[in-house]
Amino acid sequence: MRQVITVFLITGLIASCNSVRKTSGNHQSKISTMSKKEIVGTFLGAVLQNDPETMRELANADYIQHNPFIPTGLEPFFQMLPVLQENGTTAENIRMFENGNYVFMHNIWRNAKPFGSDEMVSFDIIRLDENGKVAEHWDAMTALVKKTANGRTQTDGPTQATDLDKTEENKALAKALVEDILMGKNPNKITDYISAEQYHQHNPAIKDGLSGIIEAVEYLTSENNMFKYTKIHKVLGEGNFVLTVSEGEWNGTTNVFYDLFRFENGKAVEHWDVIQPIPTEGLANNNGMFGF
Repeated sequence: MRQVITVFLITGLIASCNSVRKTSGNHQSKISTMSKKEIVGTFLGAVLQNDPETMRELANADYIQHNPFIPTGLEPFFQMLPVLQENGTTAENIRMFENGNYVFMHNIWRNAKPFGSDEMVSFDIIRLDENGKVAEHWDAMTALVKKTANGRTQTDGPTQATDLDKTEENKALAKALVEDILMGKNPNKITDYISAEQYHQHNPAIKDGLSGIIEAVEYLTSENNMFKYTKIHKVLGEGNFVLTVSEGEWNGTTNVFYDLFRFENGKAVEHWDVIQPIPTEGLANNNGMFGF
């Protein structure tokens, strides 16, 4: 079983936060001057730079880890950081959104052999506690695919949230979409949730549009390998972007499904995802990949 170490470099945020990190005063005064996204960006940049001092200032000692291959707690995490430096692993943040005390991200990893492949795509979620300190982390990762059925990459497309006043409305739409379509409660309602005019697909094995979804479902069904969503664990959103974290079955294994939707005028018009089997062996913690 591969050893996975999840460390982030949030581009564009690290430089803006360096001046905050260097100011005098206790960690609470630093946190109070930073946005939630800046706290997460600074913490994760410090992880990549192997900067335990900043990490201790911004995160709880009992930092809860849900990546199954990383030990829970901050001090055990420190002991694993040199592996990243040895491999020259870097990360590029593509999208970062905020919902309450949660910050969720879409990232690309390079020189990422410690994760299982040279290049990886991930979704990462960080929870901040009531004092603004990094408290908990979830993620899912998959290999980056060069040639896709839709001609798109797994990460391209819009990155900035709009329609901030529609966050809760879009979260409700995403939840209903997963329940009715992906969990199979009312599959005939697919056009109620997904635009028939534009649906940009970033799953590397599925073509664009409703026709791409139908073709993929028909193929998987013919192979007796149709994925089955069984439970929604979390729904996070900012404006027109919503991330759902679900559990289900596929390829004979239990999986975590991260689905990011972009909405326009009450319909999903774009979709990105990461699907990762949930391991049962070689675990570094017993927190599970959910537990929200």
